[in-house]
Amino acid sequence: MVHEILYLSYQDVNSLCISLESIVDAVEDAFKQKGMGLVEMPPKPGIHPRKDSFIHAMPAYLKRSDAAGLKWISGYPENPARGLPYIVGVFVLNDPETGLPLALMDATWLTAYRTAGATAVAAKHLARGDSEILAILGCGTQGRSNTLMLTKVLPLKVVKAYDVNNKSLESYEAFVKERTDLMVIITSSPREAIEDSDIIVTAGPLLKEPNPVIEADWVKPGTSAFPLDFDSYWKPSAIASMDKFYTDDIVQFNYYVKEGWIRPVEKVFGELSEVVTRTKPGRESDYERIMCMNLGLAILDVAVGKLIYEEAVKKNAGRLLPFL
Repeated sequence: MVHEILYLSYQDVNSLCISLESIVDAVEDAFKQKGMGLVEMPPKPGIHPRKDSFIHAMPAYLKRSDAAGLKWISGYPENPARGLPYIVGVFVLNDPETGLPLALMDATWLTAYRTAGATAVAAKHLARGDSEILAILGCGTQGRSNTLMLTKVLPLKVVKAYDVNNKSLESYEAFVKERTDLMVIITSSPREAIEDSDIIVTAGPLLKEPNPVIEADWVKPGTSAFPLDFDSYWKPSAIASMDKFYTDDIVQFNYYVKEGWIRPVEKVFGELSEVVTRTKPGRESDYERIMCMNLGLAILDVAVGKLIYEEAVKKNAGRLLPFL
């Protein structure tokens, strides 16, 4: 018996030019399957070799899609100073019938766009349909991917950007102007970015002992907030001021609270999968201030990983490596 595994580098994955709309569709379908009880996804275990670092194992199986896989992903906030990405990892897609690995691929691109896909799905169901002004705090990889993805579900016209690093701001501005029609406004403080914005995305590093700055009165009625960095940017009082608070997985949310990575939240209104499947209401008023804190789910990696694999096979991308 001969079995080969498809290897896809970052360049291989990026060169596939997978449409953002197809990623949103794949991510939304994964949330639907979760809401219908059609996924197997244990809470992700992790190790933390350095301060504020993590390396997580993220396995999942989507029953309706018959897709299984595992992401082994790390986040090291000191990496950018070393000329390395903050988020780095690999994803393995398995054959559910035999368990044999079908593909091994870079997970940096995958993580950036499946995370942004989750934000887009959350915005589709929780944001005001007339949202035009986006605030991005943290203009690295996630700031970029989330900006692109949100333009696919909302009529955005302006993005107000903030980052502690001026080079990141300049690079982000050039990227957004090249890829979108958005007007980019560079801001000098988190408050300047947030005030009057309809959508807020915070995309800083995950910090176990953060120094949050966002105040409740900076956020206007009707705003939707999507923190990708847990509560690193958000004061507990600002989170408590939200009319509704959602997350992508309550079990994992409670685990991170217990481990001290997230400060306790008085009431979690529901999971995003429940909103997608309409078992719980989403936005019910144009004046509600809503937050959805997506922690990152393995089912999304599997859904988008399968999409990448199928596109790579179709386009004969990557290279086959001997396995058995």
